[in-house]
Amino acid sequence: MTDFMRNTDAFAYAMEADARLRSTVVSIVMLDRSPDWDVLVDRFERVSRQMPMFRQRVVPTMPPAPPRWVYDADFDLRFHVRRVTAPAPGTFDTVLEMARNAAMAEFDHARPMWTVTLVDGLAEGAAALVAQLHHSMADGIGAMQIAMLVFDLQEEPTDRGPLPPVPAAPAIGPLDDVRHALAYDLALAGRLLKGSTLGGAKALLGALRDPAGASRTAVGTTASVYRTVRPIGSTASSVMTGRRLTRELGVHEIPLAPLKEAAHRSGARLNDAFLAGVTGGLRRYHEHHGAPVHELNVTMPISIRADGDAEGGNRITLMRFAVPVSLADPAERVSETRVRARAAVQEPSLALTQEIAGGLNLLPRWYVGAILRHVDFLASCVPGVPVPVWVGGAKVTMQYAFGPTIGAGVNITLFSYEDTCSLGINVDSGAIPDFEVFHECLVAGFDEVIALGLAPAAETAPAPRRTRAVKRPAKPKT
Repeated sequence: MTDFMRNTDAFAYAMEADARLRSTVVSIVMLDRSPDWDVLVDRFERVSRQMPMFRQRVVPTMPPAPPRWVYDADFDLRFHVRRVTAPAPGTFDTVLEMARNAAMAEFDHARPMWTVTLVDGLAEGAAALVAQLHHSMADGIGAMQIAMLVFDLQEEPTDRGPLPPVPAAPAIGPLDDVRHALAYDLALAGRLLKGSTLGGAKALLGALRDPAGASRTAVGTTASVYRTVRPIGSTASSVMTGRRLTRELGVHEIPLAPLKEAAHRSGARLNDAFLAGVTGGLRRYHEHHGAPVHELNVTMPISIRADGDAEGGNRITLMRFAVPVSLADPAERVSETRVRARAAVQEPSLALTQEIAGGLNLLPRWYVGAILRHVDFLASCVPGVPVPVWVGGAKVTMQYAFGPTIGAGVNITLFSYEDTCSLGINVDSGAIPDFEVFHECLVAGFDEVIALGLAPAAETAPAPRRTRAVKRPAKPKT
């Protein structure tokens, strides 16, 4: 059954009937110079041969079976790996605008859902890679595993040896849809029967040994599933309520060490300090608009990747929970966020991720859309490469990742590289029309968390700030 999409990926794929819920992931890799083009092409050719989904497209299957991955007989690497020259003056804003357009674009579903564009001609001889892929192909950790097939740990490109063989692309027969759907349904029925038999016997034995405990477990699991799938009638924010198809992207860079130290001093993890920085910015943004808010609803990806899972692919589930926003003390906010986040990763429903997604795939799209469109924001923390890397002889100077909003007002993704954390900010302009104001509030929110991790002698000094100015093209006069 490995050629079928996982139910979670099929869920994201089906949601794209509403363009506001697209699951497009975009990343920017900044380089100190233009890489060797032949090496770059060779590396992505290898990726396409080693990672099946990079050479596969998605075809529909009769429900309840999810869509299938099939090899593309017309796969053309030149379509997926491109090269352009940036117009003068070749600033970072040029690359950011390319990424913004990629984040809003829909994939050609007749082809594998990814592209990589090399941008030459940037200021001071720099270059960039703008990568676009569908979230069903890789989560943050999976994307890093794929990236390490492209990157080198030294300037001189490593000889990777002969290319792996080209995967065969069997022809699709007229009855394949029916045949595969029936095979899926029969296999699913067998798994359910086996699971119900073994699980029923285990549950019966547990109930006989501990009736009260078995009852509490059943009630707790049911409540957890409800918390996972219940629709949200409205946003908790009275400010970030609108939704549009327009996106704005921005970035900010913060030092990794004091952010980790801020988390450590509060007995928390890096992800908790990251969330506290985001909520600090959201608090300031709502106060700027005269609409203070106590809590906001966040959707946070949680990795369910296990030992033995193949490299690449998407192994996450999305959990929604409320996070504190009104706490002005950043230390208190980090600590309380830790409590909320820990409760989310301990939800019993996590073990039922694929089953829940399979059930959601059978529900009306409007109901499922209601689960997503009233989430206030998304936040994701992705561990990157802690050492310098190169591609085609060019040194990677910074990496940024922009996750999809999938119905929320904004998605903020932290991506670490060497000693720096980059923030990729993807804003729905219907929710946040004043991007520059939001950006300044977010920077200030992280400054106050970073200050927690500074040495005592520097506690009163401004936190180190590295940010790229985000300049928007002037709107045409009407």
